[in-house]
Amino acid sequence: MESEKKYDLEDRLVKFAIMCLGVCEALPSSKVGQNLEYQLSKSGTAPALLYGEAQAAESRADFVHKMKIGLKELRETRINLRIIKEKPLVTSTHIENAFKEVNELIAIFTASVTTAKRNTIAK
Repeated sequence: MESEKKYDLEDRLVKFAIMCLGVCEALPSSKVGQNLEYQLSKSGTAPALLYGEAQAAESRADFVHKMKIGLKELRETRINLRIIKEKPLVTSTHIENAFKEVNELIAIFTASVTTAKRNTIAK
């Protein structure tokens, strides 16, 4: 049971990255579509990679730093998705699902950073 919980967030981040890549594939091949595809493919996959780095952090401060970078990437992804949604460049339930998921992941990362900071101060 313990090992399953350890990888839940990693699995969720990988699925989110795949979700973002699905949105990228649906974008038009116009200059605007290509630019947003490039941005979203980078910011949408980065949180999973950064979470992997955070799991191997050398200290609590290193963990917080990596999680904060992941949080920045999630916020960038949310803005990319918002632009795609509001333009609208493509109509797909993938965008709505990705938008909902990015908001939930931002909340998770924010709580994790807050908890790690609080635990650092308590020591």
